[in-house]
Amino acid sequence: MELPFDPAYAALVLGTFLFAGFVKGIAGFGMPTVTLGILALARPLPEAMALMLVPTLAANVWQALAGPALRPMLRRLWGFLLAAGLGALAGAGILARTDAVLLSGLLGLLLVLSAALALSGRPLPPPGRRERWVSPLMGLASGLLTGLTGSFLMPAAPYFAALKLPPQDFVQAFGLGVVVATAALALGMAGGGLLPAEMGLASLAGVAPAFAGMALGQRVRQGLPEARFRQLVQAALGVLGLWLAFRAFR
Repeated sequence: MELPFDPAYAALVLGTFLFAGFVKGIAGFGMPTVTLGILALARPLPEAMALMLVPTLAANVWQALAGPALRPMLRRLWGFLLAAGLGALAGAGILARTDAVLLSGLLGLLLVLSAALALSGRPLPPPGRRERWVSPLMGLASGLLTGLTGSFLMPAAPYFAALKLPPQDFVQAFGLGVVVATAALALGMAGGGLLPAEMGLASLAGVAPAFAGMALGQRVRQGLPEARFRQLVQAALGVLGLWLAFRAFR
C-alpha cells in the first residue's frame, strides 16, 4: 500500500480531517464516516481506513472519558462493546481478503441507509426488556461493519438513539463504541498487513487538523441549530454514498 505524497493529496487529507473534526465538534459524532466518505472518492477504502485510525481514536478517547457517565455506560453497554470489538476483528479479517471496490460500495450503501433513517425522522423502537440480548447483537453488527468499512455509524447510532440516552450519555457511549471498534479494527488491519508504518505516521498527521476542526465546531455549535446541521450533513453523506455505490456496482 503506497501513499501518494503529492501536495494536492496531502491538502485533501488534511482538509478532510479538518472538516470531519468540525462535523464531530457540532454533532458529537461522524468523524470516521465523513473522513471515509470523502477519502474513498480518491483512494482505495483500506487506505482511507488506515488514515482515519489515529485521529478517530484520539478524538473518541477524549470523548469517552470526558463526562460523568463513563461507569454507568460501561455497566449498561459492556455486552455491546465486547461484541463490537469481536465483530470489528472479524470484519478486519474479511477486509484483507475482499475487493476494496466492493467494500467502498458497501460503505456507500451504509451512508445512504444512515441518511435515509436520519432524514425520515422515524427512530428505531426502544428495546425495553429485550435490551440484554439485543445489545450484543447490535454491537456485533456495528463492529462487523466497522471492520469491513471503517464506519461505526450503522446500526450503532440508531440503536443508541433508541435507548433514549440523555445527550451527554449518548455522546459518551458513542465515543466508547468507536474506541473499542476502531482499536480492534487497527489490530485486525495490522495483523492482515494493511497498516504499514508509513501509513501510521500519515494518520498521526491528521490529529492536529481533526482537533482544530473539533474546536471550531464546538464554538459554532453555540449559535447553529444542531438538528438542521445534522440534516445537512446526512444529506451530503447520502449523496456521497450514492456515488460510492454507483461507482462500485455499475
